[in-house]
Amino acid sequence: MTDDASSLPDVLAGPLLRRLTAERLVMWLVASRALELSLMLHPEGYPPRRLGLGDERLHRIPVGQHAWLHLIDVSLATPLPTGTLIDYDLKVLDESDERGIADWAPHLLHEGASYPSFVLGERHHRLLHGSCRKPHHDGPDGLAHADAWLAERRREPQEWPAWLLLTGDQVYADDVAGPMLVAIHALIARLGLFDETLEGATVPDSQALYRDEATYYRRQELLPDTESNSALRERFFGGVRKPVFTTANAHNHLITFAEVMAMYLLAWSPVPWRLIEASPPTLDSENHQRFLAERAIIERFVGGLPACARLLAHLPTLMIFDDHDVTDDWNLTADWEQVAYGHPFSRRIIGNALLAYLLCQGWGNDPDRLAELTTLSEELLKQARQHEGRLPAQEQDALLQRLLRFQGWEYRIPGSPPLLVLDTRTRRWRSERHPTRPSGLMDWEALIELQEAMLDAPSAIIVSPAPMFGVKLIEAVQRLFVLAGKPLMVDAENWMAHRGAANVMLNIFRHSRTPGNYVILSGDVHYSFAYDIQLRHRQEGPQLWQITSSGIKNAFPITLLDWFDRLNRWLYAPLSPLNWFTKRRRLAIRPRDPDRAKAGERLWNGCGLGLVDFDDVGRPQAIRHLDARGYEVGFPPVAEQ
Repeated sequence: MTDDASSLPDVLAGPLLRRLTAERLVMWLVASRALELSLMLHPEGYPPRRLGLGDERLHRIPVGQHAWLHLIDVSLATPLPTGTLIDYDLKVLDESDERGIADWAPHLLHEGASYPSFVLGERHHRLLHGSCRKPHHDGPDGLAHADAWLAERRREPQEWPAWLLLTGDQVYADDVAGPMLVAIHALIARLGLFDETLEGATVPDSQALYRDEATYYRRQELLPDTESNSALRERFFGGVRKPVFTTANAHNHLITFAEVMAMYLLAWSPVPWRLIEASPPTLDSENHQRFLAERAIIERFVGGLPACARLLAHLPTLMIFDDHDVTDDWNLTADWEQVAYGHPFSRRIIGNALLAYLLCQGWGNDPDRLAELTTLSEELLKQARQHEGRLPAQEQDALLQRLLRFQGWEYRIPGSPPLLVLDTRTRRWRSERHPTRPSGLMDWEALIELQEAMLDAPSAIIVSPAPMFGVKLIEAVQRLFVLAGKPLMVDAENWMAHRGAANVMLNIFRHSRTPGNYVILSGDVHYSFAYDIQLRHRQEGPQLWQITSSGIKNAFPITLLDWFDRLNRWLYAPLSPLNWFTKRRRLAIRPRDPDRAKAGERLWNGCGLGLVDFDDVGRPQAIRHLDARGYEVGFPPVAEQ
């Protein structure tokens, strides 16, 4: 562990704008030391403000000897104006001078700008949304393209989205390229990120893990070689083969808290990459060639990071986890949970990823609700700083156990229309009779809470990481694998996979007091589509729209998706009897065709982000996909028959 901080920049990542309102500003930043900061606000047409960031507005949490989280939470006695550009600056204060963002992070400024800016939306008139950003996917980065799109409208505040919604898989903790893992270890050493002991592995602690010859591409070998761990090895490191959809690569699965924290820094900021070198480790011939191929893709990813960081410094951003933020197939079945949480090593892996999620994503969504967990995390990490940079094992396990049991990751953003962001990962409807079958994405109690939030509401925007209404053929294929006892092979996670959860969810929308307009924003599936949905035989029922945008930097196999799209249109045409064998037969679902697709194609396969405009009553006026290849794809309304 290094103690040399003389050549480190003050700020390593951020600022990221998180939950911003006229009365409260929440921001996230990571620095190489505990900083003294002040916040400058310059609303266009209003006097500037300067706010000191004392202990009541700024929490500094160490995650390493030279890495400090700065959680900024500023309440404002005088509200900021909405619908106008607000320039801002974070001043780093030293004894003799102060330096602003233009000095320590000039890549965050648009060309010709002196400061970054944000706009507080008067209502939720426009939302930018997407999921699934995998650094080593060989494709463009949707965040970088969205930054270019925003730069063209920099002086037009009415064009800015009210929020950037990241709806899952902001990082891939389970699917990591070799060059990324080498960079993670180099950054851990450079910043002195905290060490930890590892119970249940063949290595005693994190430093032994980083040095072990199996640490790259062979992490499945780190479990004890006992028959009882075969199921655990298959779930975490076996790279469960998924011949229908994808091939999982878990052999570089992140394990320690330091590894996941380093991943966040390397995924969101170009600065850490300037501090390290990622030379190839000793590998066999096959993995060496794989490393070189992955390195070329990672280098292109790094080249786009200044633009990605600039977008996150300009748009207020809300996030929610999906499986890859923690591990593939997270809580997929009751059997999965029994195996994963029944072993100290896998429990630590999951808990470490959830702790990093709390500090890097969750806190910024709802600081009040997560205040107690954040305080407990701060206490644990300060203990590590005081004890030679090692997390105390007993206290770490106790905190992670609380995180794993916590219920409250979902949140609501007031506004017009309100945003309801769902937790579809930790409050699952488990199958007691068939523990190997997929659990419902939300349990009965969570669904009832959703219903209570929607009753009599004239409109709402629901963020569900997985689509509530997906592609019927793909769901049917997943169902076949479930019946064969192989749900892990096809990511059989959809709302219709569990009868109880599906029926309750459909009954919520059929309820007589659910009369409004409801837009469901989703990701997860690595392709984009839009549906208009109405209840059959009900004149005053709700209007629903399922809008899915995925991935930001990921895509479905092109040929396979073309076949699924074509077969789905043939097999599930409006008059097809197959429609009566689905749980959605009481709904009239009309897919929208992408305007750049071939005739009849309904699924768009391309990295990017979705952009949705809403009218005054919460109906989508325009649905677009900002394709990272440099153009827009529209999903125009279906013509009335």
